[in-house]
Amino acid sequence: MGLPKLDTPIYETALISTGKKIKFRPFLVKEQKLFLMASQSEEAKEVVNTIKQVLSNCILDDIDINSLPTFDLEHLFVQLRAKSVGEVVNLRYSCNNDVEDKDGVIKVCGGTVKIDLNLLEIKPTIDPTHSSKIELSAKMGIVMKYPNFDIVEKLNIQTQAELLNLVTACIDYIYDEEQMYYAKDVSADELNEFIEEMQQSDLEKIQKFFETMPRLQTKHDFKCVKCGYQENITIEGIQNFFG
Repeated sequence: MGLPKLDTPIYETALISTGKKIKFRPFLVKEQKLFLMASQSEEAKEVVNTIKQVLSNCILDDIDINSLPTFDLEHLFVQLRAKSVGEVVNLRYSCNNDVEDKDGVIKVCGGTVKIDLNLLEIKPTIDPTHSSKIELSAKMGIVMKYPNFDIVEKLNIQTQAELLNLVTACIDYIYDEEQMYYAKDVSADELNEFIEEMQQSDLEKIQKFFETMPRLQTKHDFKCVKCGYQENITIEGIQNFFG
């Protein structure tokens, strides 16, 4: 006769992007092993891949983890981590304040500060002016889709050219008075040509879409016990919620 099955609780949260309810279970010992292995790696991509694998294991609804916007993935992981291990993550930050030593040499302080971060207190920041619909004229516009982690990792936005690649990757469809033109149905060359013919003011409207899209972040008062430096720091990014 086989061993009895353990009861596993089921929780629910909502996607930030759509409001869709998602059911999930806490991660188990087998998932904890994956995290232990990932924590020994300094590769950010390996950490993200592990998180996506664990989310795929634990989410009970049929959703494509890889297609989720970055902020939805972060939100799901924060909820999962809070319900599986505990609401509080113990973080350590190094003080980057420049200080002068006894010989007059300026160097980075390097003092370590411990921060206890309550995951359930992290709320998405949603700009009231944010919109995925961008009007280029009275007759034409673009509807954008949110970047996922794969898009962000591939592009590593640093230059104007990479920004244009990000715009191309995140266009859902272009519309005019007659119809909608879905990006998936046209070639990359056509999309690039369309973007290159925009005015600078049009590109600035699209940049605002990225600048104002939801973010998962929290503010925390930082005071270095070594040099006394104080700052209100912003904690964001999935690796900061990994501990």
